[in-house]
Amino acid sequence: CFYPFIQLNGYVDEIYLNLKGSNGTDIPVLFNGKYYEETDVVDCIFVHMGRRIDYEQEIRKAKILVEEAYREKNVALVKMEELHLELEHKQIELLKLNNKLEILSIIDGLTGLKNRRYFIEKLDEYLVQLKQTNCLFSLLILDIDHFKSVNDTHGHLIGDEVLIQLAKLLADFFPKDYTIARYGGEEFVVILPLRNEEESLKEAELLRSTIQSAQWEIMKITVSIGVATSNPMDTTSSIMAHADKALYSSKESGRNKVTHATFQNI
Repeated sequence: CFYPFIQLNGYVDEIYLNLKGSNGTDIPVLFNGKYYEETDVVDCIFVHMGRRIDYEQEIRKAKILVEEAYREKNVALVKMEELHLELEHKQIELLKLNNKLEILSIIDGLTGLKNRRYFIEKLDEYLVQLKQTNCLFSLLILDIDHFKSVNDTHGHLIGDEVLIQLAKLLADFFPKDYTIARYGGEEFVVILPLRNEEESLKEAELLRSTIQSAQWEIMKITVSIGVATSNPMDTTSSIMAHADKALYSSKESGRNKVTHATFQNI
């Protein structure tokens, strides 16, 4: 193939040949030739290819290593992305769990109403708002009359059903912006926003009458209610004490009654 190429093109580049050495071993060479027409001479060069082949083999090995490194990198990136997605998923689950725990921490497990902790925090907020805007509010404390006899006569499971039914009645009776909570045992509390003494007393009396006339599954239930209306000097403890004292007056005067702290001595 040498002569046709040299005659056609006047040169040949990089023809690979294996020559036999004196000891019979193969000697890889690179053969280049150029034809000089004016002198009718062909120059030939043989270049030993051993080192070039070594370099090419090293390059091929290096290329293989690079390709493997890229594959490992891609695998690592995929794994990193999977871990990142898993981490995001765990964070979302943690946020959901924290939200659920936060909700559970402010909900009464039996009735589904807000609990005492939530009520106290909300009452504190109303008192701060009162000092800033002078917006009055009123507080009800209501207690189921003779609730101990309900438990003693019918058992605690029936007592729990009474509490659940009363909680639902309270939730249905009051607007959504009212704070209704189970304070403890058979006591419930309600914050009436923007209600003065007369308005809160009228609303509490309507509630008492509604509870008395409700259809109870086991036995007729009544409640005693104490009401207090806020003033700028009030603290959480003081307004609670006023409402609690009014509740005590309702019980002392025969139960199934409403007493406002402002009017209890009239």
